[in-house]
Amino acid sequence: MAATPAIGDGAGHTRYTYRLRVSSTARAALLGEWGRCRWVWNECVAVSRRVYQHNKASDLKTTCGPAQLDKMLTEARQSMSWLREGASVPQQQIIRDFAKSRARALKDIKAKLPMRQRTNMPRVKKKREALPSLNYTKRGFRLKKRRLHLAGGVALTVVWSRDLPRTPSSVRVYQDSLGHWYASFVVPAVTEALPQTGRVIGVDWGVKETATTTSDDHDLAHAGHGKTAMQKLARYQRMMARRRPAKGKPASKGYRHAQKQAAKLYKKVARQRRDTACKWAKRVVTDHDALAVEDFRPKFLAKSTMARKAADAAIGATKQALIEMGRKHGRDVRLVHPAHTTMDCARCGARTKHALPLSERTYSCIACGAESPRDKNSAHVMLIRAGLNPASADLGRPAPAR
Repeated sequence: MAATPAIGDGAGHTRYTYRLRVSSTARAALLGEWGRCRWVWNECVAVSRRVYQHNKASDLKTTCGPAQLDKMLTEARQSMSWLREGASVPQQQIIRDFAKSRARALKDIKAKLPMRQRTNMPRVKKKREALPSLNYTKRGFRLKKRRLHLAGGVALTVVWSRDLPRTPSSVRVYQDSLGHWYASFVVPAVTEALPQTGRVIGVDWGVKETATTTSDDHDLAHAGHGKTAMQKLARYQRMMARRRPAKGKPASKGYRHAQKQAAKLYKKVARQRRDTACKWAKRVVTDHDALAVEDFRPKFLAKSTMARKAADAAIGATKQALIEMGRKHGRDVRLVHPAHTTMDCARCGARTKHALPLSERTYSCIACGAESPRDKNSAHVMLIRAGLNPASADLGRPAPAR
């Protein structure tokens, strides 16, 4: 698989993901390791809930941080030989993952965000639902003769689609919904500089077109990968509905087959969206030195009448691919707050007195009389708000004479 920069791994780091060839022995070892880590996670959830109930009923507050959970893990490993059979590194790292998840949820609760915007508190990972995910720090793995050796004596064959640019600091081994195993390495980022072009571009996100830019040559049309796969997906979902097992009963072979086919189709659509986004982002980044990108968060569209089409547009994934590609190649990426970008005039800066309905696709300025496509006007507003000179943008107006 192609390497993709990882936003969540800290500044200056990149994530490279590769497919793994896992033998039956290694698969059994990985699943055993995941069973222990899942038990540790569930114990952390139980402790967290007990602490919450105690703090709710008592004035004497107690904490449930990584230090307390590490102490719990140490005591558990001393008393349980089954837990000691596994490596300590992934068990410690799953406590770190739990602590991060819990801290994020508590932060949202403290900020009094609405329920639909909050991060959920960590929940129990069920055996038949949670997919394996094991995280190893530098002391928990090594690369020897192009094979990945994990703590606990597990050796895995990596399909090296490309070489790692630097020594990795950590690796996450996980399984997807199709049963395929992957290794995701975190390495220090390497900037691959591109030639300067002297051009800038503004990007506005939408549903009719995924991305509208100040350059007609770099607009991204709605690909509709999900719409193309909808007929096949509906067929597999009907098969699952007919063969759905009764509560408490094991699933039939036909149900599992339909479930796997649906998962394969979802995976294919996700890869198509990612491929389209990366190719478009590379073209935009190659042709422009600076990018003014609308900091649009499409989560609210999930509750609108445009939910299906917005999901198929994959605005979030496309935006992330553009930001990652820009940072990878050392471009100047500036995120612009989307407030009132459809109400401002890119020519004179005047603001309309009311928001434009979505059905109105042409922007008409009441101050200067300028008319332009609504999304094109918004893309030029991005440039102005980002402090970039619109004169160097494709199809942009010339800079005012001084």
